[in-house]
Amino acid sequence: MTIVIPSRLWEYCIAAFLIILAPGPSVLFTIARAIAWGRKTALLTVLGNVLGMYTMSVFVCFGLGPILSRSHLIFNLVQWGGGLYLIYLGYSAIKDSPTDAEQMREIIDEKPGPLRTIRQGFAVGSLNPKGMVFFAAIVPQFVDRAKGQITGQMLIMATIFAAIALFSDGSWGLLAGTIREWFARDIKRLIRMRISGGAVMILLGALTIGQSLLHKS
Repeated sequence: MTIVIPSRLWEYCIAAFLIILAPGPSVLFTIARAIAWGRKTALLTVLGNVLGMYTMSVFVCFGLGPILSRSHLIFNLVQWGGGLYLIYLGYSAIKDSPTDAEQMREIIDEKPGPLRTIRQGFAVGSLNPKGMVFFAAIVPQFVDRAKGQITGQMLIMATIFAAIALFSDGSWGLLAGTIREWFARDIKRLIRMRISGGAVMILLGALTIGQSLLHKS
């Protein structure tokens, strides 16, 4: 079978990097683990997280790909729904940033073993709403419908997303594990980080809706 590469792959990579860089549930979970237990636990968390997110993305690709290839209406509805939900997630992140930041500093559970750490990361990654919305609403707008094989194109983008996430979230984990005391000493740093992530999600949600409107005009 011929592999079809999406035409706007570089644009997609930029969008993927922005949404991954924005501190959402996965990044916050990783940083909280790094602050509590150091770099090794943080990196194992990232590994599980990316595996969970990639598994979820494969299901989304196989579920949505055939539908999106047949219906332009559903394609637009998915974009609108996903864009609005990203805006909601961003607003919630900003509103709840003080609570989220405090929770990140208050992990008191016993340190988990390597396999348990990976399993917990997998659970967070596979249920991450930011990832689900990205694959369901943003990835399809970078698909080249004229080339066909929409599911295959989405799988390529999902694989790229996982690779970027492994690098980016791993960097967050290493950084937070290295300067864990600096992160934990001032809660305002964690709040600002959460607010910036919320702002990026709102921006991407608005751009997604704007892209859908441009296609209609």
